[in-house]
Amino acid sequence: MKNDKMKAYVVEQVEPKKFISSIQEVDIPTITQDEVLICSSHSSLNYKDALSSVGNPGVSRNFPHITGIDVAGTITQTNSKEFNIGDKVVVTGYDLGMNTKGGHSQYVKVPAAWVVKLPDGLSQKQSMIYGTAGFTASLCVDALLANGIKNGKILVSGATGGVGSISITILSKLGFEPIAITSKKEKIPFLKSIGAIEVLLTGDMDTQNKKPLLSEQYDGMIDTLGGDILAHSLKAIRYDGVVACCGIAASFELHTTMFAFILRAVKLIGIDSVQCPIEKKRAVWHKIASEFRIDDNILENLTTHIELEDIKPIYDKMLSGQITGRYLVNIS
Repeated sequence: MKNDKMKAYVVEQVEPKKFISSIQEVDIPTITQDEVLICSSHSSLNYKDALSSVGNPGVSRNFPHITGIDVAGTITQTNSKEFNIGDKVVVTGYDLGMNTKGGHSQYVKVPAAWVVKLPDGLSQKQSMIYGTAGFTASLCVDALLANGIKNGKILVSGATGGVGSISITILSKLGFEPIAITSKKEKIPFLKSIGAIEVLLTGDMDTQNKKPLLSEQYDGMIDTLGGDILAHSLKAIRYDGVVACCGIAASFELHTTMFAFILRAVKLIGIDSVQCPIEKKRAVWHKIASEFRIDDNILENLTTHIELEDIKPIYDKMLSGQITGRYLVNIS
């Protein structure tokens, strides 16, 4: 390192409930026992990053703060026997970008226990096009497969977001029939271009239907919304179907009955990418690099490339529900 400063996207609290953010020159962190220092090549943008940038107390409480809940790069310093200088690595989840300074900086220090070596065949750039959203999508698909869902029609809610769009592409690659759920009619061509066989508009769904069950139409679901869309969709899942739930973008509440679970044996599985054990993280990243691997052209179709300086206006769009696909942050 030529100097002891680095560029980072910093959020500051200027008074109670008022936050500002900017690109700043800050000190490169110093590692201690069992930590590594990563020279960042890429990060991505996630909804949780946007919440952190406006001081959402459920995400971040310590300021000044650097956003970025994921990062890929090269280890430049290590106090861990598990990693060597020069190792290409990826970090997602745990406390990164929440109350631990995150990946939107040129250098990141983290506990070695959070770090996964990049599997063969997956570049740093590609890993951050997937990022936390793609990793979460892969956990959802893995849950469907592990619970016996090998093919068929799979609903995907929040389909234009990062988790939803990558879920659709992985499901399509594996031979499933993804059915996208979205509120954005203008995004139907995009969703079909990435593998959706059908698109359901939320405004056309009869979510206030009081029937406890509907006709069996879908083999499973990947849900990022919660609330009425999830409750309504559960009624139409086929016998022994599986629903992987990973988000509460619409609501953290779920008003439903027990009928889908006890009459149709539907499984509702919670998916968490934050505290996911490191052994499982390694296994899923290897699947992302192999059987879940999306064609590079499709990945690029999903992705908008930005720099650190471009982050703030994208956060504003995220918080107002105006983004589509993935945002790759080029750092190095």
